[in-house]
Amino acid sequence: MSEKTILKLQLPTDPLWVKNVVESNIQELLIDHAYCEQKAATNGITLIVQNPNLSDLVQQMIALVQEEMDHFKRVHEIILKRGYVLGKERKDDYVNELRKFIIIGGGREAQLIDRLLFSAMIEARSCERFKVLSENINDDELSAFYHELMISEATHYTMFIGLARKYAETIDVDKRWKDFLTYEAQVVKNYGKSETIHG
Repeated sequence: MSEKTILKLQLPTDPLWVKNVVESNIQELLIDHAYCEQKAATNGITLIVQNPNLSDLVQQMIALVQEEMDHFKRVHEIILKRGYVLGKERKDDYVNELRKFIIIGGGREAQLIDRLLFSAMIEARSCERFKVLSENINDDELSAFYHELMISEATHYTMFIGLARKYAETIDVDKRWKDFLTYEAQVVKNYGKSETIHG
């Protein structure tokens, strides 16, 4: 899968991130990953609460939340199997920086579309990181696990983009997505240096 053609990400993750950073602290990666799955589920619930009248969105978010919590459970099981504990939630600076690009105000449509594209962006980068992990980590269990989740994240990315296009009435989703990609490329330049999914 080519990130340039499918995910459109402008700045790929250096595979050395896995060898030089991640493999020295698998515990930190897994704990951060578990919280990423939990936050993804929370994001889906928030979209339901904010848009209860959009039945298609609600149905898709229900399925998303269930899947993300299943991923959370599976990551937690790997954490326990390896003798670790979940520990405290990690701050996700990448997501917090990305959130700054979301339109504040500007009407309900603009806020919804931006929230959906923000969600798509996180899924796209997570998908790309999982691909890099699956191809480069010296751990057969985690390689297979991240390959499986890479496919799941790609599906989520496509779903969020599809919902944005469905509910956009006056907004050019493709143009706004390009703006998100340009902004994300600037943000991600500062990451890929720590043993976290987006770090």
